[in-house]
Amino acid sequence: MRKFNFIFDKTKKAKTLKKVILRNYKNYSPKNAEVIIVSGGDGFMLKTIKKFNKFKKPFYGINCGSIGFLLNKYITKKIEHKIQKAKTIQINPLQIITRSKGNRRNVFLAINELSLLRQSKQTALLKLNANKKILIKKLVGDGVMISTPAGSTAYNLSVNGPILSLNSKHVAITPISPFRPRRWKGKIISDRTNINIINLDPQKRPVAAVADNNEIRNVISVSASVNKNIKIKLLFNPGESLLKKIKSEQKRKIS
Repeated sequence: MRKFNFIFDKTKKAKTLKKVILRNYKNYSPKNAEVIIVSGGDGFMLKTIKKFNKFKKPFYGINCGSIGFLLNKYITKKIEHKIQKAKTIQINPLQIITRSKGNRRNVFLAINELSLLRQSKQTALLKLNANKKILIKKLVGDGVMISTPAGSTAYNLSVNGPILSLNSKHVAITPISPFRPRRWKGKIISDRTNINIINLDPQKRPVAAVADNNEIRNVISVSASVNKNIKIKLLFNPGESLLKKIKSEQKRKIS
């Protein structure tokens, strides 16, 4: 029997699955396991990947949440057989460096997206650079988002951003409720681009940076780029791959 590490969320469904699984499998540490099996929703999966990817093990998700875009269907039996048949998808996250009030520096990873969002009743005032060239001199609106292909069907899609193919080698920059330039729909750029966003009025118009589930408030500037050195391996059952889910979303009509 292969060595698995099981990590469970605190939802009712995950707790039920935990009782079933741990009766039949030994729970190895993440360091000693061959595969890390995550039972929860997409948010819990993202959090777990960031915490344990340092062990360079593949992740197999079991959906105990709602959408489960990064996960496989809920199962209680034949887990070892499913993993043996699973296909590997490799993704690279965004590496984000923020500079906030008091010149504080924070470094985060984002698997889905980075969002810069206004903190007050007033619109954000942002300058966007791509590889040190001005992309947008002054963006006025609720904020802006940088999305990876893996995250392009999540929050990015809900603000009318483009769905990116997983192997597209691009990221999407999508404005959030832009007031000026009113008709700017964003831009698709190479995943080798370094993106820098500057808050032009941090005193009057504070903004927060949200990298998946990490938030930093009163941000003055942010730089983001895809880190090709960090390779995250996700396992999917045949017919449930992330690649197929993204293609399905691209074909889906408005409903």
